[in-house]
Amino acid sequence: MTFDFISFVLVFLGLPLAIFLIFVISPFVQAVYYSMTNWTGFSANMDFIGVQNFVRLFQDTTFLQAMGNNALLAIVVPLITLIIALAFASMITVGGPSHGQVRGLAGSSFYRVVSFFPYVIPAIVIAILWNMIYTPNGLLNGILGIFGIDTNQFAWLGDARTAMGATIFVIVWGMVGFYMVLFVAAIKGIPAETLEAARIDGAGRYRTVTSIVLPQIRDNVQTAYIYLGILALDAFVYMVGLNATGGPGNSTLVMSQYLFRTAFEKGQFGLASAMGVVLAVLTLVFAALVIGIFRLIGGKAEEVRS
Repeated sequence: MTFDFISFVLVFLGLPLAIFLIFVISPFVQAVYYSMTNWTGFSANMDFIGVQNFVRLFQDTTFLQAMGNNALLAIVVPLITLIIALAFASMITVGGPSHGQVRGLAGSSFYRVVSFFPYVIPAIVIAILWNMIYTPNGLLNGILGIFGIDTNQFAWLGDARTAMGATIFVIVWGMVGFYMVLFVAAIKGIPAETLEAARIDGAGRYRTVTSIVLPQIRDNVQTAYIYLGILALDAFVYMVGLNATGGPGNSTLVMSQYLFRTAFEKGQFGLASAMGVVLAVLTLVFAALVIGIFRLIGGKAEEVRS
């Protein structure tokens, strides 16, 4: 072995691997250990209790409700966000005139900047702003009143029927611009000749998007879905800013909120660590499911084309 080879392995393999083991794997292993103890978080003393914390979690109706809320967010938020982002990206890139060069709508650069603007605002600021908008005397009820809709000072975040829907709207509103820009960049990477050939063959805008654009950017959509799903499985910042108590009847409570409450309000760090382990496992399972589904869809698409 030469010095160049050894130095290359150390710098480009050994160093990143060491950083990953120290800052990612090691904390997770520690969390797994703490999840099997009755650690209070404020004492060096702890007793090993095995899987009692996990048994307790899955007998806790509040935790199960929070898990269900996370599952709902992980399904709905990525789906709605990506559909809207793909629609906007398609209009900006291939939704223009049906003759001449393939291009987007007039003024597409302006739409791109305006749509991206919410993403540059910190999530906690977005959550607090929308919390104020949703209040009984807030902007939303005021605007509805201008149009003759009397909401009787309805509390959008204070009613179990609307709290989760209002929360999902805020998350989608804050994220759709970023993923629209991501998809615009992906669509711009498709060879212009491919889009021109589709137009010459008589494909309309919808056909071009579904048959040409989507298969070409499938990997981008998959990555976006995973990232949005991970955000939805956490959603701590949005939930705390919008409804710190978890909403009426815990209708918007998520696992990260319940974890924080268990650790820092109840002093049950061992139980909170168990929640963190469950959340991490669910995140990995979610990512694996999304990758598997997209590979299945991609395989079937390839079979149809062949």
